[in-house]
Amino acid sequence: MKLSKAWRLGMKDMQQQMLPPHRHRSQIKGPTWIVVLISIICVFLVVAYIKPPETSSACYIFSASGCETFASWLPNSVRVLSDEEIASDVVISSILNSPPMVSKNPKIAFMFLTVGSLPFEKLWAKFFQGHEGRFSIYIHASRDKPVHTSRHFFNREIRSGKVDWGKISMVDAEKRLLANALKDLDNQHFVLLSDSCVPLHDFDYVYNYLMYTNLSFIDSFSDPGPHGSGRYSEHMLPEVDKKFFRKGAQWFTMKRQHAVIVMADTLYYAKFRDYCRPGMEGSRNCYADEHYLPTFFHIHDPNGIANWSVTHVDWSERKWHPKSYEKKDISEQLIKNITSISESIHVTSEDNPETMINPCLWNGMNRPCYLFARKFLPETLDAMIDLFENYTTKT
Repeated sequence: MKLSKAWRLGMKDMQQQMLPPHRHRSQIKGPTWIVVLISIICVFLVVAYIKPPETSSACYIFSASGCETFASWLPNSVRVLSDEEIASDVVISSILNSPPMVSKNPKIAFMFLTVGSLPFEKLWAKFFQGHEGRFSIYIHASRDKPVHTSRHFFNREIRSGKVDWGKISMVDAEKRLLANALKDLDNQHFVLLSDSCVPLHDFDYVYNYLMYTNLSFIDSFSDPGPHGSGRYSEHMLPEVDKKFFRKGAQWFTMKRQHAVIVMADTLYYAKFRDYCRPGMEGSRNCYADEHYLPTFFHIHDPNGIANWSVTHVDWSERKWHPKSYEKKDISEQLIKNITSISESIHVTSEDNPETMINPCLWNGMNRPCYLFARKFLPETLDAMIDLFENYTTKT
């Protein structure tokens, strides 16, 4: 027993002699640089949150092609909003959350964006006939004073300005029409039409379709291709992030609350005025009338818009402009084909384009998508008038 104990003690002494001396190692030396780095980042974030850079040049960080501010790197819940953003959000939220204005005589404002006389005025006169007091007409003629043939259109011109295709002046004309139409408190829904637009249904059908839903029919979809987000400029940051940038047809209908927030907006409008125009950053073209409203409403009220336009156009020819309907194209079958469409189709502009198909939902029900159509050439007027009573009595 004593021999065994002595043997164990001897082995213990031998092990201690063979092991290297004990080192007094610091417990935090290994990860010290990580702790220091995280501390610096935390301090940096706190300082940026409490006192953001006062000039745009102070916050540009490591960008060769155009700068991105540090604030845009932070999540929306952390990024400090500018005074302009706070004011804009307060105004827009207040309008959207206020009860809609109630009218004893609700009307639809039909707003025509034209260069001069309306070639389809006689057709529209048939559309409006017998429905006086349920509609208002406003005409923005950018070049020539219109010559009218229908009493409904006399003295309905507003003060107009020059309009250039693809430029912000197109949006200015839309806002000018909205401003004049909003002066009539009975106008509850607002329809933007071109001089090549025609009605596809009778007045009652259009009135009920627009007045008895809470949506605005504003086209808006995400196109990652060169003619979609490829037109985006980082100069729109931080208010307009690329992930919110949308594209859509110019021709809209919108409820009164949406028309009011469009008129109230100056912040987002200025971004598109300054950084979305033809010839931006070299040869890149951006068209404000295709992107401003789709992006604006996607940011502020995405659930309040239908994401399709009730004005049909045919892009099947894959050209810069949609198909123009000639006299030889006009038939009852053409109108039947257009009015039977119940799905909206969007095609991206990528090399391998993606086609997105969605049902046109009206108050949760799948309904025909289109109330109007374009582009019809003036030569089709008589044929369209002959067809009008036939195709509208079937809607």
